[in-house]
Formats: sequence, structure tokens, C-alpha cells
Amino acid sequence: MAGIKIGWLGRYSKMASSLYGGKAYERQLLHFLLNNLGYEVEDLYPHSNRRNELLRWAEELYRLSKLKIRKDIFIRDFYSSVVMDKTSGRNISIIHHVDSSQKKHPFLNRLLEKKFYMNLNQIDTIVTVSEFWKEHFEEMGHGDVRVVYNGFNLKDFEIQEDAVERFKKRYGLSGKPILYLGNCQPGKGVVEAYKALKDKDAFLVTSGEEKVKIPALHLNLDYKEYLTLLKASDVVIAMSKFKEGWNRTVHEAMLCKTPVIGSGMGGMRELLEEGKQIICEDVSKLNGLVDAAMENHKELGGKGYEFAKGFTVNRFEDGWERILSVYI
Repeated sequence: MAGIKIGWLGRYSKMASSLYGGKAYERQLLHFLLNNLGYEVEDLYPHSNRRNELLRWAEELYRLSKLKIRKDIFIRDFYSSVVMDKTSGRNISIIHHVDSSQKKHPFLNRLLEKKFYMNLNQIDTIVTVSEFWKEHFEEMGHGDVRVVYNGFNLKDFEIQEDAVERFKKRYGLSGKPILYLGNCQPGKGVVEAYKALKDKDAFLVTSGEEKVKIPALHLNLDYKEYLTLLKASDVVIAMSKFKEGWNRTVHEAMLCKTPVIGSGMGGMRELLEEGKQIICEDVSKLNGLVDAAMENHKELGGKGYEFAKGFTVNRFEDGWERILSVYI
């Protein structure tokens, strides 16, 4: 693989700090490529520093449309797959999910989706993260769709009970069950989950970027503390309202041996079903399902862990090696 030139066209950059969802996946892949001496990787994505989201989109997409360069392989995200006519090389697109229903600017996102689907014949390989989306893109007519699942370092999840107790004491979370509602975003269903559970004698907790205000306890945590929160939680709840690619939070909770209740939207259903967790399609039933999950905490946690532990970093890297080897 020596001398293979790869152009990186993802919104995640080497300097980004985000650990959420697709950005964590892309960061892991970029680091793998940069640390593999057989590849020459250049980050070509024209990141904009504009605060206004629409202006940032417009600038990035415009500069992508003007990009004229040749590489052996381009690895693209969704946005760079929307404008790709002037580059020269084979195109691999990482598409976690395509669903604008919960986006801040749904009309504009739908336009981008339409243009993406118009470009399908220019994409040599689509890489996605669940069988749900593999089947979707195959139904849309693409002939080379691969699944490379998220990969996790299992040592990150070896969290001792004394660390959990210190965490609870630090944030005043002792004495009652902890129900983690997920990243504090409207599309993640935290508002609906809070309303369904607000009368429960439990701590209701969110984390991540606070994009909606609810009366739950919101914590700004680094990754280690976030995993400790998942470990400390009695139930993790993921009532996403859009078709997820997979759902790293659900997977991370299962690696912490914490029971999960999720909406099962998109690729999340595969994760929940295979991990023998609880699917809740009707939020009015969430309260009772939380009680059931707490009663069966050890059994559900064990089943989830047994499935989740198979998604290692080595499995992730081997999957990408197999894809890239086709173009050598």
C-alpha cells in the first residue's frame, strides 16, 4: 500500500475535539490512516470558522465545489459527497445516516440530500455503519455498499466501582436511581423522555452540547467522566426521533453493562435487538419500561455487554483495510 495518496474530505479535522457520533468515527478512521505508514493522507476539507451555520455551510460547499485535485482515493463525508465533480480519483463516501426530519434547517438539508442522491453514480463505495442503511442504499441502486461498524477500545470501559462512587458524590447523584436521557438535543428525544419520566423519584441527567433547555441535570463532561456517568446510570434512554446510523451512546452504555431503552429508529434497532435491550416505540410506555429495566438490570446489562464487546478497534481497522485494498 506504499505510496497510496488519500484525500480526506470530512468535516472532522485532526484538530477537532468532538467525540459525538459520526465525528468520533471519522476521527478514529483519520487517526488510523495517518498512523499507517502505507498511506499518504492529506486533509483537504475547507473548514470555515464562521459562527453562522448557514454561512458556514455556504462557504464550505462553495470551496468544495471549486476543489480541483487528483488523489488515488478520496474519503468523503456526506457534505463533500454533495459536490464532487472536479476532483479526480476513486471516491469512498462514509454515510452514517440520511434523515433531515430533525435538522435545524430541514428544507436546506433536504436539498442537500437530493443532490447527494443525484451523485450516487459518482461514488465508488459507500461505507455505512448498520445493515439498515446498507439495505437503504442498495435499494436506491448503489452496487457497492459496505458496513464497517463503530470500533471501541474495551479498556476505556473498565471503570471501577470506587470511581463510580466518587463521580456520584462529586455531582450530587447519590441516593436515587440515575436515568441518563442522552445528549441534550431535541432530535435525541430528550424533551419527550423528560416529560414521560419527570415525576419519577430519580435523577434525570443529560450531557453534551445543550441545544434545548429542560429541567434535568445537565453535565459538561470529558470523555472519561461521560463513560463513568453511563456506568453509574441505572438505565440509559435513547429516544431518538430520527433514523440513527447506529448510536454510539447506546453502544457505550452496553459496554458499561448498563441497560438501554431506545426508540429503535434507523440502525439503532439492529443494535438494540442484537444486544437484547428494550425498544420503546411509544413514549407513553417509557415509564413502565424503565421500571422493568431497573428490575432486570444485571441480566440486561450482561446481555448487552456480550454483544457490544465484539465491536473492537481491530475489527474497525480490518474492515477499512479490506475496503482500501480493493483500490490498490
